[in-house]
Amino acid sequence: MNQLNRWPVWMIFGIGLLLLPFLIKDFRVFQLSLMLIYAIALLGLNILTGYGGQISLGHGAFYAIGGYCAAMLMDRFGLPYMATIPIAAAVCFVAGILMGFPALRLGGHYLALATFALALAMPQLLKFKHFEHFTGGVQGIILMKPTPPIEFSLFGQPLSEDRWLYFMVLGVTVIMFIIARNLLDGRIGRAIVAVRDQPIAAGALGVNLAVTKTITFGVSAAFTGVAGALGAITVAFVAPDSFNVFLSISFLVGVVVGGLASIPGAIFGAAFIQFVPNIADQISKSAPWAVYGVFLIALMYLAPNGIMGIINRRRRST
Repeated sequence: MNQLNRWPVWMIFGIGLLLLPFLIKDFRVFQLSLMLIYAIALLGLNILTGYGGQISLGHGAFYAIGGYCAAMLMDRFGLPYMATIPIAAAVCFVAGILMGFPALRLGGHYLALATFALALAMPQLLKFKHFEHFTGGVQGIILMKPTPPIEFSLFGQPLSEDRWLYFMVLGVTVIMFIIARNLLDGRIGRAIVAVRDQPIAAGALGVNLAVTKTITFGVSAAFTGVAGALGAITVAFVAPDSFNVFLSISFLVGVVVGGLASIPGAIFGAAFIQFVPNIADQISKSAPWAVYGVFLIALMYLAPNGIMGIINRRRRST
């Protein structure tokens, strides 16, 4: 199917996304917003891991930095919620650059352990007594959800706070995916992949390995920071224990489930980490994570290259 024939499909899909929040309850709309937010975070991690070949178990820390950056700017300084998103991205970009320097000397499981240490340390840093004035300590920061700028109803359902946040998150998600596509399809993306696959050849062709690896880490962290800021705005609450190690592990699981080095795979991975734990909890209240593990093992057996691996295989066979 060529690009011209795909336009009707994308138009129908886009209209469906715009109408969907008025066909379901607010709680489901809230879940969809979180799924889109996780998709941005997974996209950032996939840039680093899937395209850059650098394993990170600490992206939950960048998600926390983005969330707290947005929360503190809104709560302490009164900034509009939309203005906090680019600031959170910039702060996380700098944090990613700083973390990228150790990545120059580390690789594989050594880098994974270093980033894992960052994920372990972040909740404790947020609870540190000297930062409590800004972070709220153990209690965290409670925010007010943004109110819709207009009054509007469709199918008898009003434009509630959760529905407005869904549209806001959807718009940012589309922008971030377009940025990622343009970045990875361009010269920078080719350099990132070249450093991953053939670093010696890439260096011989003039690619600066150190700069490329560091910038990749920074861009990846910036994407995750945007997701963290959106998460804080949508949930209207941040606390240290919300950003534990399991969040970082879930992000890595989502990247693998969706498919490494795949931009659309971030959507499938986000749907998995958002909805499968709830399904597992409904199946077994006593051992939900055992059911979750069964789902994960079954998916890895059926789709070793992720969900996008199945889709790409079917495309090639048709």
